Amino acid sequence: MPAPRPYRLGPLLPNRFIPPKGQTKVHLPNFTLTLLRTPFSPPNYATFIVPLNTNKFDIKDYLYNLYGVQVLSVRSYVQQSKVREDKPGARLPKRNRWYRPRATKRMTVEMPASTPFVYPSPPDDFKAWDKEMHEKAEEERKTVQDAMGPEGRRQPRRDATTLREQAEELLSGKRVWRPGWMDWDVTGRGRRDVVA
Repeated sequence: MPAPRPYRLGPLLPNRFIPPKGQTKVHLPNFTLTLLRTPFSPPNYATFIVPLNTNKFDIKDYLYNLYGVQVLSVRSYVQQSKVREDKPGARLPKRNRWYRPRATKRMTVEMPASTPFVYPSPPDDFKAWDKEMHEKAEEERKTVQDAMGPEGRRQPRRDATTLREQAEELLSGKRVWRPGWMDWDVTGRGRRDVVA
């Protein structure tokens, strides 16, 4: 029996590894990737919140085919939510009915050092986004929500004038006192326009 001939290997070329192009065709994705702001991670790392059924190959393929970003490695973990009593939004929460909200999956992607990604700094001027109007609407929503809550009836109304203010106006002469029945229209159409 003849001796086996040694298998000849070609010359090794360093740094010639090119990752294969993704094979999954993504036409209209029906999922959402949320890029998180991670100020303490290096610039060649990006963290995403992804759906629970997304795997490492999917995110690698997605970033390569849509954005041309090469991914060296992917780390993923599923973060469980805290256990609560009863489901959120229940009118009367029931005791000893435990509910765990849906978990979230996070993936950290390592990109080559030659293509760093730095999250843009927040803008100084928010006029283009109408932030003042948003803050006023949020404040109004909170006051209405507080007024509708269990403690709302105990809090004084914002637009109601106090007895002290009314007494000061009467004593200073800014307002003339007249009985309330004189302000009502006899025809039943409601209140008359009263000019003091």
